[in-house]
Amino acid sequence: MDFFDTHAHIGLIHEDQIEQLLIIKQAQRAQVKHLVSICNSLSDFDTVYSNLKTAKNVFHAVGVSPSEVTNPGHDWDMQVTQRASLDRIVAIGEIGLDYFRKFGNKKSQIELFIQQLDIAKELDLPVIIHNREAGSDVLSILQDRLPPKGGILHCYSENWEYAKKALDMDLFISFAGNVTYRNARNLHETVVNMPLERMLIESESPFMVPSAYQGKRNKPAYLPKVAEGIAELREMPLEDLAPILFENSLRAFHLPPSHE
Repeated sequence: MDFFDTHAHIGLIHEDQIEQLLIIKQAQRAQVKHLVSICNSLSDFDTVYSNLKTAKNVFHAVGVSPSEVTNPGHDWDMQVTQRASLDRIVAIGEIGLDYFRKFGNKKSQIELFIQQLDIAKELDLPVIIHNREAGSDVLSILQDRLPPKGGILHCYSENWEYAKKALDMDLFISFAGNVTYRNARNLHETVVNMPLERMLIESESPFMVPSAYQGKRNKPAYLPKVAEGIAELREMPLEDLAPILFENSLRAFHLPPSHE
């Protein structure tokens, strides 16, 4: 069985290059064949991308998260576009809206979100979408601006009714360690009812550690526990679920079967 971690903040687990490469090797030993490295700032992206240049099983997303709206004066268009031409870039992200932490104001967050959706359209890349207490605005904007290559609702936290609207737009839905929590009833309902072909998994490391590792700092090597939790909810063997999730990841990032 192979697993694909669609969302890992490698730079937030460790800053040191050797430690970051060790994290990747640990993941491989846990059968996590590929992962997508996510950075919330472009300065962090440059460092992590350079550190992981020898890790050919690592893909990268580049984008500006909602937290960056408090840092005005940047030419985000040019900076994101330049980095998107690098090798193994598979998505623009993570981008989106976060009304919980109240970065800047809603207007500035929405402008940044739309700006990067348009970049993804121009570059013909999918998007990785951050949504925290901004679900209505996220879907409304995506209805008009979702790029042709589609997108992923990462670390899903909404309910089944919301998921149905997202699935109508052909979005992928990615689940993290919180799907293994007993009280995550909204997520459990979504997992049980949604079509498997639109489901992804992620570590969201170093956050959202699966319940089996509570008290520890999350890392990509723990990803199989997310798949195990979903397999239990779906009442199906993990051996049947894992290849479906892996194939879904290839389709979500428009990667060829050769990466299997």
